[in-house]
Amino acid sequence: MPGVKTAISLEENLFNQISQLANDMHVSRSKLFTLAVKDFLKKQASIKLLAQLNAAYSDPPSEEEKSISKAMHRKQRQMVEQESWE
Repeated sequence: MPGVKTAISLEENLFNQISQLANDMHVSRSKLFTLAVKDFLKKQASIKLLAQLNAAYSDPPSEEEKSISKAMHRKQRQMVEQESWE
C-alpha cells in the first residue's frame, strides 16, 4: 500500500530520542512512527473493547439469574458431598 506523507511538529528532545531509537532499531523514523501508531491503535481498540465488555456485564443479576445460581450451587454441593475423597 502506498504511503502518505505528513508533517508533524515535535519537541526537539523528543525528536532526538526518536531518531536515536530508530537508529538503534535499524529502522527509519517513518517505520518507527508507523510501528508506534499501530501499537497505540491496537491498545485503544483493546481499551474500547474492555469498556464495552464492562458495560455489558455491569448490570446486577436478575432474580432469575440469582435463582439459577443458587440452584447450581446446591447441585454442585450435593455432587461434591457424594464424591469419595479417599
